[in-house]
Amino acid sequence: MVNLVVLGLATELLAALAAATFDGNLNYASPSRRHASLGIDVPHVARRSLKRGAVAYRAEQLSFTHGVASGDPYPDSVILWTRVAPSLESDASNVTVEGTVPLYNHDTQTYINADPSPVCVEWRVFASGGEDVVSSGEAYTTSDIDYTVKVEATGLQPFTLYNYQFTICGSNVTSPLGRTKTAPAEDADVSELRFAVFSCSNYPNGYFNAYGNAARKDEQDYFIHLGDYIYEGNAKGERAHQPPKYLFSLYDYRTRHGQYRSDPDLQLAAQNFAWITTWDDHEVSDNGYRDGASGLNNTEDSFLKDGRVSVDQRKMNAVRAYFEWMPIRQIDLDDNLRVWRSFQMGTLLDLIVLDTRNYDRSITDLNWNTEYIDLIRNDASRSLMGSHQENWFYNQLSKSAERGATWRIIGNQIVFSYIIESYGFSGDNWNGYIANRNRTLKHLYDNNISNTIFLAGDSHQNWVSDLAWLDEKPYDSETGDGAIGVEFAGTAVSSTGYNGLIAPARAEAETRVVINEVLQWQDGYYRGYFLLTVTPEKLEARYYGSPSVASRNSWDLPLANFTVVAGANKLSRPVAGGSVEAGCVRGGETDPTNITLNTETWEWDVVGYDQMYIDTT
Repeated sequence: MVNLVVLGLATELLAALAAATFDGNLNYASPSRRHASLGIDVPHVARRSLKRGAVAYRAEQLSFTHGVASGDPYPDSVILWTRVAPSLESDASNVTVEGTVPLYNHDTQTYINADPSPVCVEWRVFASGGEDVVSSGEAYTTSDIDYTVKVEATGLQPFTLYNYQFTICGSNVTSPLGRTKTAPAEDADVSELRFAVFSCSNYPNGYFNAYGNAARKDEQDYFIHLGDYIYEGNAKGERAHQPPKYLFSLYDYRTRHGQYRSDPDLQLAAQNFAWITTWDDHEVSDNGYRDGASGLNNTEDSFLKDGRVSVDQRKMNAVRAYFEWMPIRQIDLDDNLRVWRSFQMGTLLDLIVLDTRNYDRSITDLNWNTEYIDLIRNDASRSLMGSHQENWFYNQLSKSAERGATWRIIGNQIVFSYIIESYGFSGDNWNGYIANRNRTLKHLYDNNISNTIFLAGDSHQNWVSDLAWLDEKPYDSETGDGAIGVEFAGTAVSSTGYNGLIAPARAEAETRVVINEVLQWQDGYYRGYFLLTVTPEKLEARYYGSPSVASRNSWDLPLANFTVVAGANKLSRPVAGGSVEAGCVRGGETDPTNITLNTETWEWDVVGYDQMYIDTT
C-alpha cells in the first residue's frame, strides 16, 4: 500500500512538472485558460502522456514542418513560433472547440489514444552573429494545438537583433535559424524605424513575391500585416486551396494556415523579421462583422445551407487556428477576440493596431443588403470597433500625444478616407460608418493631435490621401492645408485588384483622383507592398509593385515615393515629387519606365509580363 501511495505521489509530481513545461507553450492558453469552457486542461494532457503504453516519438520521426517565425516585439521580449510534427497534416479533431466535456477531457477522443505522447522542444536565443545564449526554455506540444509551439523569449535588450532556434529535446534535429528584433524602449531616443507593410495575400491567386522581395532587400526593422493573411475560399488552379472547400471547421482553418506557411517567400520573411499582425475578414469569412458574414448569416436557413455551422462556432474555429499559427500575443486572455493592441517604440512613434472587422463591428454590406446599409451608414450607433475598443483607441491617441511620441501610426484594415466610386460609396469600409469616422476626426482635431498616419489594406489597390474632415473643417486639396494627417493604403500581396490592362487601370485612377478631393495618388494595377521610414523629422512611404504574381519571381518595381514632414499633417508638395511610375498623382505626371530591380541578382532591367494573376478557374 505504501508503495502504491508513493507511486501515486510520484506520478502526480511528474504530471505537475510536465504541466509546467506545457504552460511554457502559450498556445495551451488559446483562446483562454481562465475559462473552463474555452481552455485546455493542461494537467490532464500531461497525465495522459504518463499512461502505460504511451511511447514518445523518436526525433527522426519529427520535423519542423513550416519553418519558424517571430512577432509582437517588446523592448525586453518577443514571441517565437514553430511547428514540430510527424507530418505536414493538421490534426483532424475539433475537440478543443467542442463541448461540453469537463475541460475537454481528451481521453474521449480516439485520436488521442493513438497519439498520447507530447513532443518536447528546446528553444534558445542568441545575440545576432554570436553563440552566447541570452534566453532559453523548454516546451511541449501535442495534437491538441496542432503541434504548434509559441513561446515568449524574455530578458532581452531593447532594439537589438537576435538569432533563435528550436531543437527537439535530446537530439540534433533543429529548426531553421531565425532572426528577430526587439522593440525600442518606450523612453528611448530613436533616430529611425522602418516597417514593410502588407495585406491581402491570396495563395491561389498568385505567388507571394512581395514577401520575398522585401525580405531579400532587408531594409525594414519589422513587418506589418494588416489582414487577409489567409483566404477562406475554394479557389482552383496551380496553387489550389487546401482543403479544397470553403473553411468551416477547426481542421479546415488549421490546414489552410499550414498551406500558406508552406510558401517559400512567406517562410523567408517570417524567418528573418518580427511580424506585427491583425486580421481582416478573410481569416474568418468574407465581409464579416459581429454577427455574421456575406457567406454565413446568423440564421437557421444559412446554417442549413452553409456548412451546418453557426456563425459563433465558425469564428471560434478560425480564431483558435489563427492564434495557434501566428506569432501574436494574446494580451487579454479574458477577451479571446481581442487583437487590438499598441506598441510604444521609443519617443519616435506609437503603433496602434485596430480590429475594425471581427471584434464588435455593426452590420456591414453583405452584398444582399446594400440599399439598407446606404440608409443607415450615418447612424450614430454604428461602429467599426464597438464602444470598448473605440474608447480605447481615442485614449491611445491622447496618451501617445501626452507622452510626447512624435508620430501615431494606426494599423487599420480598411480605407479610412472619404472616397467616392463610380457606383457611390462602399458600405464595407469607413464610408459605411460615417459617424465612427467623424468621431475619430473630431478627436484628432479637437485635441490637436498631429502627425497621425493611417495605414490600410483590404481594397487590393493603392491609395494615398490627406486626412481631412470634409464639410466640417476647411481643406485645400492642392496645398493640403487643413488636413490633420495622412493615409497610406496599400495594394494586395497577390489578391486581385484591377483585372485588366495597365492603360485602362491608369485611366480609372485618373477618374478617382479627379472626383475625390482628399485623394492624391491611386493605382490599382500592381500587387506589392510599401516601406515606411520614420524619423523625428519626417516620414517617408515608398511603394513597390510586382510586375506579375502569375509566377514566382524576384522583380521589384518602384512605383511612387511620398514624404510627410513632422508637424505638417499633410503630404509634402509636389506630391510624390511630381512623378510616379504607375496610376495617377494629383498635380503630377505618370512616367512608366518599367525599370525593375531583381532582388536576387541586384540587377536592374526593363521588365514586363503579359499576365498578372494565376488562372484559378
